[in-house]
Formats: sequence, structure tokens, C-alpha cells
Amino acid sequence: MSEQDDGFITTTVDGAPLANGADTTPAAGLISQYVKDFSFENPNAPAIFQNPTPPAIDVQFNIASAQVGEDVYEIVLRIEVKAEAEGTVAFLVDLSYAGLFGLRNFPLEHLQPFLLAEAPRLIFPFARRVLADAVRDGGFPPLLLEPIDFGAVFLQQQEAGEASGAFGTA
Repeated sequence: MSEQDDGFITTTVDGAPLANGADTTPAAGLISQYVKDFSFENPNAPAIFQNPTPPAIDVQFNIASAQVGEDVYEIVLRIEVKAEAEGTVAFLVDLSYAGLFGLRNFPLEHLQPFLLAEAPRLIFPFARRVLADAVRDGGFPPLLLEPIDFGAVFLQQQEAGEASGAFGTA
């Protein structure tokens, strides 16, 4: 029997899938996601709630990746937020949100773009929710971050020669 590739699963001519381990189709999957480290500070409460000036908010993010097992990678999306009103800190948030990704038969040339652009895009909505809930629970309106184009950030960093990690400001 000859093999054919239907674009998703490598099968034999009769349509049966190949034996375990014989499939060479690239595959990626999210195994787990979790809060790795988290800090919320409201250092000037309750006085900050008397300030009528809305705080200026600075958001920084960093993406790190590490291989933690055979075909398993951990991606850590770190988001730091500092909110200040008239020189007084309203709140500080430091969130490291991680995801474990299983990558099988992944071409090397696609590994770094996946780990530093696509994987953070997949876990960002969940990190965004954790951040919004923490800010709301700290007594402030929820901070809803705008979506981040991690692909564009990755390309900018590559052009700048800094593709070892993606850093940015939102």
C-alpha cells in the first residue's frame, strides 16, 4: 500500500491512519495554561480612591520560551502594569501567565515564530482576564487590554536582530 497525505492526517490508500509514531505531519497543541507568578499592589489605598484624576496606565510585556521536555515548550507571557495619578501610584500589577505547548514534527524554521508569536496569541485572552479581574478586585475599573499583534511584534524584533525574545509596550 502506498501512503497519501490528505493535508491533516497521513493515511494509507485504504484510508486507515498510520501506526503510532509513523505519522510525520506537524502538530501543535496547548497542553495546559496557568498563572506562574502574580502580584497586585495598591500601595496608596484608601487615599488613591479620593483622587478624581484618572490614572495614566503604562503596560509592558515580555515573552519567554523554554523547552521543558521532549517536544514540550513553556511559553511565559509577562505583563507589567503601572497606573499613576498625579505622581501617585494607583496600582501595580505583575503577571506571568504560562502555557505548555506540545509540538510534534515541527519544522525548525517555524518553531521560533510559533513560540514567540502564535503561542502568546493563544494564551493572551486568559492572561487578560486574570489581569482585568485583579484590577477590578483591587477597587478600580477593570483594565481591559487591547489585543496585541504578537506576530507583528515578533517580526519587528527579528528585523531589529533581537529574536531571542519579544518585548513591547501596549
